[in-house]
Amino acid sequence: MMLAGYRRSVSLSIVLGALLLGCRQEPVDEIRAPQGEAAQAADPVSLPPGSWPWWRGEDRDGIAHHEIADFQWSSQPNVVWSAKIQGLGHSTPIIVGDKVFLTTADAKQETKSLICFETVMGKPVWTTTVHQGGFMRTHQKNSQASATPASDGNYIFTAYVVKDSLYVTAVDMKGQIVWQKEAGPFQSQHGYGSSPIIYESFVIVLSDSNGPGFLAALRRDTGDIAWRVGRSTEPSYGTPILAEIDGKQQILVGGTGSTSAYDPQNGDLLWSVDGPAKTTANTPAVAGDLVISTGGYPQNGSIAVRVGASEEEGREEIVWEARERIYVPSPLVHDGKIYAVNDDGIGLCYDAQTGERLSRKRIGGNFSSSLTLYGKHMLVPDEDGTMHVFEATPDFNSVGEFRLEGSGFASPVFAGGKLYWRTSTHLFCLAPAS
Repeated sequence: MMLAGYRRSVSLSIVLGALLLGCRQEPVDEIRAPQGEAAQAADPVSLPPGSWPWWRGEDRDGIAHHEIADFQWSSQPNVVWSAKIQGLGHSTPIIVGDKVFLTTADAKQETKSLICFETVMGKPVWTTTVHQGGFMRTHQKNSQASATPASDGNYIFTAYVVKDSLYVTAVDMKGQIVWQKEAGPFQSQHGYGSSPIIYESFVIVLSDSNGPGFLAALRRDTGDIAWRVGRSTEPSYGTPILAEIDGKQQILVGGTGSTSAYDPQNGDLLWSVDGPAKTTANTPAVAGDLVISTGGYPQNGSIAVRVGASEEEGREEIVWEARERIYVPSPLVHDGKIYAVNDDGIGLCYDAQTGERLSRKRIGGNFSSSLTLYGKHMLVPDEDGTMHVFEATPDFNSVGEFRLEGSGFASPVFAGGKLYWRTSTHLFCLAPAS
């Protein structure tokens, strides 16, 4: 009896040991920046005037900097056209010249696609199936197509998770797949939501998953991985932002318990500070030499990091912190202030330099999309599909609101004096009522 018990104990120990070994997360293989001929530049980024070519717009700040039309927001704008979207996606549309592009995923067909519409009357131009099958596990508030595509004027780049890998695909303006490459592994906890960014010759993607994480740059012309650096094994869902701070281009990343900056040329870590949270699902913002980073699980709060605070090693410092939760919606910087309507429907405004809270106003509802600044107004839809329009002041004075068919998880974008809004069911193009 004692021998049998001993054998059972040894067997159990072997099984547990094997399980522990199987759960051990090996870091991703790092790839260093290529040298010489392999690093030659791809074609320059060339975008038609007035484009909204990637997440948060051409200047990556959520602000419409081009033609501003008088929408008279107190009444509902005119729906110029609407197009039914097959499948579901939370990604925001992008506009390049006279074309609108968005991603979607059809659960019945198990397809992940890129769709092109023309801007004048919303006529579908083409639909390209980027992937077939390989759907991942997602949170109920996520989708299989939450990453907003990005364009360099020649190609449209998508980022999709298929099975246990993150794939980046380049599609030309005629809907033909030019290249498709696996950027690295991805183990889904609640899905994927990080959008690609464009920097010089590279398209850059972030993968903070439930396994080995990484940040990688792929050549825009070939899809070859130019560099890839490892990150934490903690899941997070935010999108990086490219910004010039302290005279240097930096990729700013929140999530996995820290806020960090990387050199877009080679992936070298430039600096990192702790906070604000283990998990985030939005994009940092920049106010001069300050990086505003927010998070919402399990910690709540925001931090402002001053870059280049001193000439000594470790030049970055956290200059202020706030406790309110801003998890999925991205903060917006305007006129020296930080704005956000947070997940719980509360409008928040802070002084960018001091962190003083200037207002806290209950809007109501739940929000997963981000504020867009258009002229003197800020727009954001709630999850139920009501578009809220506010004055761009700390008081969040309501100018108007309107509702269209479908729920609202994608952020509004502007191009050519028109508003493009993707709901759960349609893509809408709106113009001033007159």
